[in-house]
Amino acid sequence: QVQLVESGGGLVQPGGSLRLSCVASGSIWSIRVMAWYRQAPGKERELVASGGSGDSRNYADSVKGRFTISRDNAKNTVYLQMNSLKPEDTAAYYCNAEVIVRDSYRYLDVWGQGTLVTVSS
Repeated sequence: QVQLVESGGGLVQPGGSLRLSCVASGSIWSIRVMAWYRQAPGKERELVASGGSGDSRNYADSVKGRFTISRDNAKNTVYLQMNSLKPEDTAAYYCNAEVIVRDSYRYLDVWGQGTLVTVSS
């Protein structure tokens, strides 16, 4: 079983910072592609940030300059550093990754269960 588990969500004041973590476990060889999505009440899920094996990263216009997606390959962990948080960032955040399965080298798309982020004074 390959799974992703997010953590780090919670309540934060506007202008504050928060770092979300996503740990991949199971028969993981490596993380090929990583991404963070979010879904606010009454809205559809949207892509927040993504990145491949290289150094390039893509961000939604609403979070550019404030959010940073990164990874720690040794720990099979993906991070989302969120700075200068705004009330409109309030949402459930979901980790998504395309992982390379150990031994078979097959690609598998995996989703986390989500972690809630609330930005409010």
